[in-house]
Parts: sequence; structure tokens; C-alpha cells
Amino acid sequence: MKLASPAFGNGERMPDKYTCRGEEVSPPLAWTDPPEGTASFALVAEDLDTPIGVLTHWVVYNIPSEWNELPEALPRAKAPGGRVRQGRNGVFRTGYMGPCPPWGEHRYLFRLYALDTQLDTVIGSKRGLMKAIRDHVLAESELTGTYSKRG
Repeated sequence: MKLASPAFGNGERMPDKYTCRGEEVSPPLAWTDPPEGTASFALVAEDLDTPIGVLTHWVVYNIPSEWNELPEALPRAKAPGGRVRQGRNGVFRTGYMGPCPPWGEHRYLFRLYALDTQLDTVIGSKRGLMKAIRDHVLAESELTGTYSKRG
């Protein structure tokens, strides 16, 4: 399985549009080659470089198995459409939180999970999601973007 974005390449700078300096909308993401038996997908995005540790920027789950992308600007709602659900980010708000590092360049890891099930419980946070998918991950794929307020 491969995760990518038409907005930025792996290891490349994320455009301002997806950050606190722009519209702060979620970036478009697309994936290919999910494993056989995939029933749904889940996605977590995190800032790996905060002084307090890893900060969750986005939690999405119950992405239908027939989907191969998440559109740009997914609404910030627990249920933004269809079966898709979103949990809370690291500042306890539902939906996507764009990069906004106070200093330096930070790495933002988007990790997609192919699952053998749909989740039937409400997931509030990354921690809850990771517990719920523990025995259901068929495959995972990563995409890293970077961002600094300078440059």
C-alpha cells in the first residue's frame, strides 16, 4: 500500500494552504494497492518534533474500503460525510489541525492503516484509535511533510 498527496511529495514542504499561515484545510491524500480483505481505513497525522513530544494533528477512521483518497478540506466534524468519522486532535478539537510550529522545521507524519474491520465504537482520540485497531491492521503506509514558518 502506498500513501501520497498531490499537494506535496514525501519529505517535502507542505504548502501554506494546509497550515496556520493559510486556510488550514486538510490536504488531499490518495493511496494505492490496499491489501485484500480491507474493510476500512484509518489515518493519523502527527507532528514529530514538538518540545513536548508527538502532537496529534488529525484522527480519521471508518474510511470506506472502496475509497482510495481523502479530499482536500475534509469538514471539521465528527461525521464529515458517509461513514467517515473524525476524532480529536492534540488540542482537543475535532478534525484536522494544520502545522504551525513556533520555531524551526517540523516533520508531519501521515500514517494510513488498512483494517480488516469497520469500527463500531466512537473514537475520541489517537490513543483510543490505536487501542481499537490493535488486532485489525492489515497494512500501513506513511507520508511525511515538513513545515517551517520561514521559507
